[in-house]
Amino acid sequence: MSKKIEGFSKLTKAEKINWVAETHGENPSAFKATLETYNHSNPEVQKIHDEFIENTLTNHYLPLGVAPNFLIDGKWYTIPMAIEESSVVAAASKAAKFWSTKGGFKTEVLGTEKVGQIHLNYYGPTEKLNRFFDENTSRFLNELSSTTESMERRGGGIQSVQLIDKTNALEGYYQIDLRFETADAMGANFINTCLETLAKSFTNAATLTFEADELPEVVMSILSNYVPNCLVRSSVSTPIEQLGVNQLDAQSYAKKFVRAVNIAREEPYRAVTHNKGIMNGVDAVIIATGNDFRAVEAGVHAYASRDGKYRSLSQAKIENDTLHFWLDIPLALGTVGGLTSLHPLVKRSLEILDKPSAKELMRIVAVAGLAQNFAAVNSLVTTGIQKGHMKMHLLNLLSALGANEHEKQIISKQFSEQTVTNSAVKEALTKLRDGH
Repeated sequence: MSKKIEGFSKLTKAEKINWVAETHGENPSAFKATLETYNHSNPEVQKIHDEFIENTLTNHYLPLGVAPNFLIDGKWYTIPMAIEESSVVAAASKAAKFWSTKGGFKTEVLGTEKVGQIHLNYYGPTEKLNRFFDENTSRFLNELSSTTESMERRGGGIQSVQLIDKTNALEGYYQIDLRFETADAMGANFINTCLETLAKSFTNAATLTFEADELPEVVMSILSNYVPNCLVRSSVSTPIEQLGVNQLDAQSYAKKFVRAVNIAREEPYRAVTHNKGIMNGVDAVIIATGNDFRAVEAGVHAYASRDGKYRSLSQAKIENDTLHFWLDIPLALGTVGGLTSLHPLVKRSLEILDKPSAKELMRIVAVAGLAQNFAAVNSLVTTGIQKGHMKMHLLNLLSALGANEHEKQIISKQFSEQTVTNSAVKEALTKLRDGH
């Protein structure tokens, strides 16, 4: 049972582990042994991990795998994926192989603009605030020059700054909207530093212009994870006759595939699961490359709702007897800074991708999402989702039931042509152990 503790953050790592084990562990010795097992054997590497977050106890590992044979814009890629869900890497690999014989994936970066905002309270005359802002914008940007200089040398910086009247939404609400280019960095720290510096300059200047009873007040300054203009498109297309699907004739398959995608465009209940499948691929690559999957998830789902209805991120159509399937997705990613230079496996993942730029990584991640989506929709309109998923889940089931390697081999062979279910696997293992 949990209990209150004072000064937990000041304890040593060993003391934290002891407290958690003694307080929460059914078997404290076994509890501590598990935590210690997953600490890295190299103290220097473990020190890096310990400093990523606060109150670190140990490492929580995800499997890191690769999906090979991705042909993207004429170049071959092996894509690293960190994820715990069965079948994701296998599905991506299968989709990559399928489309590699049909011209591969095509991508286009449609924009790289990122957004930050300073939120203001102001209850005086709007014209006075507008005039003050226009007269001082150049000064504000000049005072930011030491912050933006390094980013500008790399081709980034502040692209625009604008005062926006939002009083139709909230009384007295205005915002200073800034648009950024952050080159190969995700740019969160850069953007937030710029916003807070500009907010301070704004406040200092405002005190010299406005009376106390109408002084603009900075409420907060923060980047936005909604980046609809930091957008990338991934697409595939092929003549219908080359689809080569066994379960259905090519024309029927293509029509059914497009219909399934269109259902996800119109039915939110289906769209959420449809997009979750896309994010299986997207998140796995984002985690492997040390980017912020939570920020991407938030921005992606906001983008999927941009017209007031939650819709599929991907689209499909048949035109001139050709199946076209594509995905537009907002991705604010980086390949320098943050975990990209600290986490040992992130470094290796970026090496696997030939050390991509941020734009290149956007392309690769979008392709991983489209590949995953294709694999899922393909299964849904042919064999059903469970056949392939449960095949991949079989070894997990057997491990949970305590099967040894010999038993796993026998049961896996037995289910090569059978439907995998929890009850069927448990029954088969029981019969095997009983000598049947």
